[in-house]
Amino acid sequence: MRNLIKVFFGTIRLFLLFAGCTILFYYGIMWINQEYENYRRYDEPEGSAVKAFQPIESGENGWFERLMLFYRNGE
Repeated sequence: MRNLIKVFFGTIRLFLLFAGCTILFYYGIMWINQEYENYRRYDEPEGSAVKAFQPIESGENGWFERLMLFYRNGE
């Protein structure tokens, strides 16, 4: 009988530990969500930002030449 009670209280303790960790994780995720809720990823950067991509406007390098350059360089 005592062994059954020990198993029961051990199971309850494990369940409470699991529930506590789950609640802690949930509120941690909610806190992170609130921190980044007003974060605007698609606004134009401020300061001395440099544009990383500039499309080629001239027709000197067509798609075939770029493909051959890709095959030659192996990248």
